[in-house]
Amino acid sequence: MTKNFKLSAITIAITLLCQANNVLAAEESSRKVANEKIEKIIVTGTFSGKAVAKEEASFAISSFSEEDIKRLAPKSTADLFKAIPGVWSESSSGVAGANVFVRGFPSGGDAPFLTVQLQGAPIFPPPTLSFLENSTLFRLDETVEFMEALRGGTNPVISNGQPGLTTNFLLKEGSEYTEGLVKYSTSDYGLQRVDAVVSGSLADDLFFMVGGYIKSSPGVRDAGFNAEEGNQFTLNLTKVLDNGKINFYTRQTDDHGVWYLPTPLNVEGVDNEFTQIGSLNRQASIQYGPEGNKTTETVDFGQGRGWNGSVSGGSIDLTLDNGWGIVDRFIYTSGDADTYGLVPNGSPVKLSTVADNGSTAFGSASGTEYSGDTDVQQIGRWVVKKQIEAFTNDFALTKTFDMGSVTAGLYNSTFSAKDWWALGNHSYHVIAPGGENLTGIDCNDNVDSCGWNYDINSVGEGRTTAVYLAASYEVSDAITIDGGLRRENHQIEYTVDEGLDGVITKAVSYDETSTAWTVGTNWMFAEKQGIFVRASEGSKMPFFDDFRDNFGAYQTGEDLIKDVSQFELGYKLSTNSYELYATGFFNEVKGDTFVATPGDPAEVFTNEAYGVELDFNYYSNSGFSINLNATLQKTEVTEHSDPLVIGNESPRLPSYQVRVTPSYNIDFSNGMYATLYGTLSVVDDRFSDALNTPAAVLEGYEKIDLGMILNLSDAVQMQLSVSNLTDEEGLTEGDPRDTLSSNGRYILARTIDFNVSYQF
Repeated sequence: MTKNFKLSAITIAITLLCQANNVLAAEESSRKVANEKIEKIIVTGTFSGKAVAKEEASFAISSFSEEDIKRLAPKSTADLFKAIPGVWSESSSGVAGANVFVRGFPSGGDAPFLTVQLQGAPIFPPPTLSFLENSTLFRLDETVEFMEALRGGTNPVISNGQPGLTTNFLLKEGSEYTEGLVKYSTSDYGLQRVDAVVSGSLADDLFFMVGGYIKSSPGVRDAGFNAEEGNQFTLNLTKVLDNGKINFYTRQTDDHGVWYLPTPLNVEGVDNEFTQIGSLNRQASIQYGPEGNKTTETVDFGQGRGWNGSVSGGSIDLTLDNGWGIVDRFIYTSGDADTYGLVPNGSPVKLSTVADNGSTAFGSASGTEYSGDTDVQQIGRWVVKKQIEAFTNDFALTKTFDMGSVTAGLYNSTFSAKDWWALGNHSYHVIAPGGENLTGIDCNDNVDSCGWNYDINSVGEGRTTAVYLAASYEVSDAITIDGGLRRENHQIEYTVDEGLDGVITKAVSYDETSTAWTVGTNWMFAEKQGIFVRASEGSKMPFFDDFRDNFGAYQTGEDLIKDVSQFELGYKLSTNSYELYATGFFNEVKGDTFVATPGDPAEVFTNEAYGVELDFNYYSNSGFSINLNATLQKTEVTEHSDPLVIGNESPRLPSYQVRVTPSYNIDFSNGMYATLYGTLSVVDDRFSDALNTPAAVLEGYEKIDLGMILNLSDAVQMQLSVSNLTDEEGLTEGDPRDTLSSNGRYILARTIDFNVSYQF
């Protein structure tokens, strides 16, 4: 299928939507809607960093208020991303370690095309390092006022140049009035959590907000101990000036939870509540280092994955005389993002096939004798210690004219990561919740691993400096054109000791420059109704792990830059009673890579995708509202070293996903009021491997969530939410390390959460 046909199909679809909604607009204008919705203002994606009305933006962006986030009741930050059109988020790993995809961009895991921002600045400029994607570094709580999510658009030119998805979280700031909230949360899985936030005025035009949480639970999948523990503290100070404002904030987080991994799907008793880790295996010994000089260490794998660190920064936003304005944002991040996990290696087998005596073996912790028909599996005891640091500053100077504006910007970031890994350490375990390690199996008792080991010690430092120039011009009251150009220099210094023997096996000194651009046109052909067209070229620059995984290519002179081309056609309509945002997209990503097992050569390929994002909201003065969020896309691998892969769909990406979220507000005669809401999510089949093997199909699923918010008064509120009401056993992914194994990772099982809050 040619690109012209792809783009024509998208054009026709958008045109039909425009025509249909012109009819709806005419019908809407003939009636008066009493409860007008609040106009949505966005700041993410604008060249100047200044706010604009959402319907006037020439790019696809979604915004989520504090109330929206509350109704979605996400279990993690990545769980919230499921509500963003065009985004596929595999958030079943627990509180951290998600896999996030956008608009069919390829990825073997993590989230290479996602940047998470706080107050408009990236919390960590590398969007993904091995065992670390941006959402791991951010926790939702009552200090967040809203989130914006920009796909494509101006992304390649501004900030850190992320061509995919940028999510920007904005904090509450405070006002002249002292106000606050205290909330207690619990659940059917033993959650205990207390949130608190208070804000107000310290002096004239000086405002504060302070808040955070403390929590503990055995986890959604009961580990038999407090597997999820955490706390967070956030302080935000804002000084309002006559011509702008200055803002400073800091957020201290220490939060971790068990890493949920693929489990065997063909073993009785393994379902969406299953987790391998438990009291009998959370403490285990690993061996690492060179042969003949191995070190043995006992590790608590109950630590799981998480973030123990701080994110601090601020901004200066000033409007100067004669149409000049400046916005400067800065952010400093430092801390540890460690990973401890029990990782499956291959399919399960019967104990009799690996036991020394051909029949039985004994539990290392309990001494229990297990029969030969017991299902066992190699479980890797993986340890990743990761210390990161980054400092970023993004400065923009804007001159505004009667018919447009010009912005010049300077982006500068330094970042580092120090890694220590001990991967592998495979040993046969009983397949059961908390199934223990076994003795009486030769490789368990006499060697350091029944499979493979990969141990490294690495240090990486990088610097990205970019200048960008952008302009917008109002051709008429209805038509605006804009364009931007970015020139970026990217430097990496990186060394790796593979084997932990003190010998540097890979050394990198990298200095490359790339150019990105974007051009867009916005035509508001009616009040709050219009279309936009945008084209852009951007890139994802290589970071530390890209060099380790593709070291041979680096040595031969390849720059390892992933080139991204994008085209967008969007339609938007906003009225008092409904709004529709529909965006057709086409993109091509060249040079993407995938490594199935650490140390293996990387697969390099080119991927194309096209599709449509839909975001429709209807509001009624009767109290009823509904949101329809859908993504329809087609992906194709167009270049690959294996000819059998060319023409296949990209792994793990559904051709469609749909979310329908109705809600209904009820007022009671005694002064209480309530909101009933729910979400139906429908996900298509996916392939878990690049060969599109029929045996590796991940079947589609439907998931239902329900909830109720009851306001006993203006001050006291209760919320009950049920996630996965029918306890659907859908799969988010197979086993990325062995796509033909019988392993897969379930979506989270049914949970019931309850909270009560007091607002003052």
